Amino acid sequence: MKSASITSDLTTINDPLAAEKAPTVTGAESIILSLLAEGVTQIFGYPGGAIMPTYDALMDFEEQIQHILVRHEQGAVHAAQGYARASGKVGVCLATSGPGATNLITGIADAYLDSTPLVCITGQVFAHLLGTDAFQEIDILDISIPVTKWNIKVTQASQIPAAVAKAFYIAKSGRPGPVLIDITKNAQTEGLTFAYQPCLQLFSYEPYPQPNELALVRAASLINAAKKPLVLFGQGVILGAAEQAFLAFAERCGAPLAATILGLSAIPTDHPQYVGMLGMHGNYAPNTLTNECDVLIAVGMRFDDRVTSNLAYYAKQAQIIHLEIDPSEINKNVAVDVAVLGDVKQTLPALTKLLDVNQHPQWFAEFHRLQATEQNKIINYDLKPQSDAINMAEVIECLNQQDENCIVVTDVGQHQMVACRYAKFKQSRSLITSGGLGTMGFCLPAAIGAKFARPDRQVVGIVGDGGVQMTIQELGVLMQHQLPVKMIILNNQFLGMVRQWQELYFDKRYASTAMSNPDFGRIADGYAISNARVSNREQLAAAVQTMLSHSGAYILEVMVAQQDNVFPIITPGASVAEMCLGTANDNSEEVQHE
Repeated sequence: MKSASITSDLTTINDPLAAEKAPTVTGAESIILSLLAEGVTQIFGYPGGAIMPTYDALMDFEEQIQHILVRHEQGAVHAAQGYARASGKVGVCLATSGPGATNLITGIADAYLDSTPLVCITGQVFAHLLGTDAFQEIDILDISIPVTKWNIKVTQASQIPAAVAKAFYIAKSGRPGPVLIDITKNAQTEGLTFAYQPCLQLFSYEPYPQPNELALVRAASLINAAKKPLVLFGQGVILGAAEQAFLAFAERCGAPLAATILGLSAIPTDHPQYVGMLGMHGNYAPNTLTNECDVLIAVGMRFDDRVTSNLAYYAKQAQIIHLEIDPSEINKNVAVDVAVLGDVKQTLPALTKLLDVNQHPQWFAEFHRLQATEQNKIINYDLKPQSDAINMAEVIECLNQQDENCIVVTDVGQHQMVACRYAKFKQSRSLITSGGLGTMGFCLPAAIGAKFARPDRQVVGIVGDGGVQMTIQELGVLMQHQLPVKMIILNNQFLGMVRQWQELYFDKRYASTAMSNPDFGRIADGYAISNARVSNREQLAAAVQTMLSHSGAYILEVMVAQQDNVFPIITPGASVAEMCLGTANDNSEEVQHE
């Protein structure tokens, strides 16, 4: 390979002072060399005219870096997200100009809202054609500004190494997020003397705020004096690799612990202080008692609307402490009494040192009382229904019983809420789902990325019959790479979550939610993927076991109750303490599980 001499000594590549040793390469080669210097081993992408020089260069680096050809650019960016979320590394995707670049935008927006570190590289037309409406020219920088942490257009080969270094630093530092590098075709074909210097800091960019000692003391004082403390934790604990620091903090203060959706799996779900999930379809006790706690401690979460519901009624009785790395999130949605800025991996141990060892048995008793109510009114029905139809929750519980150590990747909809409510987690980074954007079509490509990141772990995608059809073409990746991803399609022949809202809030006017679906088994056969279909409860456990034990990719389609609802639910505009356990607030009728 002509690249052998170039890549034989990455220490030289990373040494900007060794100019006399620096090789002369094309801009396209410098892109690959820069990625290698950042430790990248896998890229998800789709070729096209404006990025073709880079794809040509990739052929000379096949032993060092693997390119995974997706079937649509949206699949590339979701796969990069799954890779990043499962591994904790920066995900990388590659696309051409015009529609190739715009097809990335949904996934970039998803990554932006969920703080997922990505470096997205797009090709662009020749620099002299910019602004002429050339074939497949699009101003992807202006399009992506609202949904990227940083972006840049590169028009000269000499700019590439510094742009890549800066992109990786920004993507992974502080509060992570996606960045985009748009590189003109001439920059890819021009030559440059290559030397790579990783970016370690940037003027005016301070990704890690220094904790304020007084804020830590004030926070500790409130927590030590609290009679009814409640800890809400989000994905910041996972992103900061602060799981052990969080557990030490939690066990010292002795407070109940409740997770946002993206915070799930940061601690084991069987931890004795864990009281459930927050949010619109979260657990009854933590949502309700948010409005009864005296001190609310938010760790690495952003008080989004699905957690707070109506802000006018949110935790008004509590003194609120917010541990957060992003200053823009402080007081954005909820006014707080003490803001502890900084990386939670640093602030949590500092705070823990100031805490008294405490327990709150009477306060926990209130949670247990409400948990019993939810168990009797909802969970027992979900897990042991009286009807013949299979419930979604039964499928998740069956998965729990056979494998509590898998990575669960979900799409968006009713199945997502059921999976988040009922899946059991033993280790961190075990749930990958679309949070802030709620992107249907996320599951399959994200599961692909997760499996490439963690070949040592079982990856199971939970998807609805609606969402799977948005990116179903990515089954081609499973076929081409013989990738042993397992997919469970929960088929209710409806756009289930929209149908539920139509039932509860739109007078049962089911507009465009019933689905006539294809034969998913025949589609799987077309991709040479083993599969099965289950509609009988007695077959379920054996079918899940067969799926999990199969050595290759597998699709299990489970026919579930057509018009079942996910409860509890916080009716839009209501307080978090007004969770509906099965009654439609608009007409006060008991909602019948059909």
